[in-house]
Amino acid sequence: MAASARGSVWEIQPRDVEAAGLAAADAAAFVAALRSAAAAAGSGATRDAVWAAVAAAGVLRPEHPHALHQLVYYSTYAGWDRDARGPPPYWFPSPIDCKQTNLGRLMEANGPKLLGSSYKDPISSLSHFYRFSVENQEVYWSMVLKQLAVNFKQEPRSILSTSDRSKKGGTWLQGAVLNIAECCLLPCPSLKRTDDSTAIIWRDEGLDDYPVNRMSLKELRGQVITVAHALDAMFEKGDRIAIDMPMTCNAVIIYLAIILGGFVVVSIADSFAPQEIGSRMGVSKAKAIFTQDFIVRGGKKVPLYSRVVQGTSSKAVVIPAIGDSIGITLRNGDMSWKDFLSRAAGRSSSYSPVYQSVDALTNILFSSGTTGEPKAIPWTQLSPIRCASDTWAHLDVRPCEIGCWPTNLGWVMGPIIIYSCFLNGAALALYHGSPLGRDFCKFVQDAGVTVLGSVPSLVKSWKAGNCAEGLDWTKIRVLGTTGEASDIDDNLWLTSRASYKPIVECCGGTELASSYIQGSLLRPQVFGAFSGASMSTGFVILDEQGTPYQLRRHGDIIQRTVGGYYIVQGRADDTMNLGGIKTSSVEIERVCNRADECLLETAAVSIKPSGGGPEHLAILAVLKDRSAQYDVNLLKRKFQTAIQKNLNPLFKVSYVKVVPEFPRTASNKLLRRVLRDQLAQELSNRSKL
Repeated sequence: MAASARGSVWEIQPRDVEAAGLAAADAAAFVAALRSAAAAAGSGATRDAVWAAVAAAGVLRPEHPHALHQLVYYSTYAGWDRDARGPPPYWFPSPIDCKQTNLGRLMEANGPKLLGSSYKDPISSLSHFYRFSVENQEVYWSMVLKQLAVNFKQEPRSILSTSDRSKKGGTWLQGAVLNIAECCLLPCPSLKRTDDSTAIIWRDEGLDDYPVNRMSLKELRGQVITVAHALDAMFEKGDRIAIDMPMTCNAVIIYLAIILGGFVVVSIADSFAPQEIGSRMGVSKAKAIFTQDFIVRGGKKVPLYSRVVQGTSSKAVVIPAIGDSIGITLRNGDMSWKDFLSRAAGRSSSYSPVYQSVDALTNILFSSGTTGEPKAIPWTQLSPIRCASDTWAHLDVRPCEIGCWPTNLGWVMGPIIIYSCFLNGAALALYHGSPLGRDFCKFVQDAGVTVLGSVPSLVKSWKAGNCAEGLDWTKIRVLGTTGEASDIDDNLWLTSRASYKPIVECCGGTELASSYIQGSLLRPQVFGAFSGASMSTGFVILDEQGTPYQLRRHGDIIQRTVGGYYIVQGRADDTMNLGGIKTSSVEIERVCNRADECLLETAAVSIKPSGGGPEHLAILAVLKDRSAQYDVNLLKRKFQTAIQKNLNPLFKVSYVKVVPEFPRTASNKLLRRVLRDQLAQELSNRSKL
């Protein structure tokens, strides 16, 4: 029998509430309301039942100090037995509201027919319906496809064909012909999307007190058509064309136009150093690149075009970051955005999309592997369908909603949020500036965002700056997070700002075009954990010997908890996750080895904080002169400078240590795992002292 909540939340006194930051005049009333809500859970109620009652009663409000939310949450769950009961839930699905979710509506309409008498309701029957989706892929996907704005020029002959044994896993949507960008741009009555519907909402940094800007579907389609006509005047169908710029309205327009016209997008993150830009241009064989003169962040202009010029000789089309005119001199052969658009002058206001098979290449993205070389990931027209269907089922993106996920087209979340909004009938919200501070958080309020995505390091920045203070985030219905391990207290802050809405944790990969494991609005949610596999996705859990005991082999070590939740423990190989960006030890070491002449070699490892949250980058160094003394702080600054200049300015060096030698295998392979364990133990001991 689980322990009663008596002796936890009941012990909170007005003086405790005052110490947590609530005004003395309000403390007694708050405690009375808290106890009344807790009592409504019933005599002898368990701690999770008490928390559910307190959260439902609205006793805790977004404007309350975070310390007060901490006091109530941690007091309620004091003494909770995680080993026996699993991680404590903070959000619970409503038996009524669950039937209005996308997946709930599908289950209510089809559950009795597909599951028979075993179907009860969306919450209690979720596990049965999940198994059905895995074992009956054709039935499941035929239903989901009808929920999305996917218009086939030629309908598929089958959902999944296994007739060609050379194709492992079968052939999806065999014979289907379409243009996935066109699907994003056409009205869709079933999703309540018309030409007058808002397609994009945006705001430029520095104009934060002005109303947000809105672009209708008709206006978006017109601008995409203009760019597509200009592309036709310069390139051959099938050419690869790169985009290296912030995720602005123009970036989205260019992205859709490239695909509408039968070209291929090459996605490059705007934070990359010149050599990283060049390597990706070379691997993809890109003919040209769209970029900006500068990146505007926090009121500062960061050069971007100059990095592109250093990295590639390919033709560049340059968009001004501010105003209508570019602020730099272009090299010979490059072109301004204004001159590029003039190529479409006199062209028709209509456009004939290039229709291709569903497995046609549309986008080349990149994921860093352990070799240090950029790994090209091809996306076909199937990829957008997969990512939009997953956000439909798990993030519950609905027609007429507003989705916002600050990211970049160089990372997988860029294309995912585009397709997740447009194929589900939602508007896309874009902030042209830094997402780290209050200005972005105010944009979330002013744009009326209903689905907000993030990475944990971003949430940490918002929380540290108290960036949502005084803002109204109550329109947010669902929160999402991906990219790295979440910090429990940061997520407590995040959900409390939105009146305790669910945070859907997502974990996947660029190759998948989605997540293989994530949260669900039909299950109670716990902080920093996934509630199950993605719909229709089966996977096997391997033990430490690689033996299946529960099909995707992934680079994360995952713990399955009591209650059926999953918690990522960190990377199993030498690929690390820094600020939501996956990179390899080899990449970092290659840069750091050249940071100082005194260095013999370096080893880069990531350390997971004992309290959870994002990984920290640690660099260990071996000096050429083993007996020499070296200023570790100076070395840390040199490593930081080298990484920012040559790899990625977003990576932060947290710890540097000089050691006499590195542990190695008999074949002289560096044992980073041993270094990681040794350093984690050392830092743990230091924190205890």
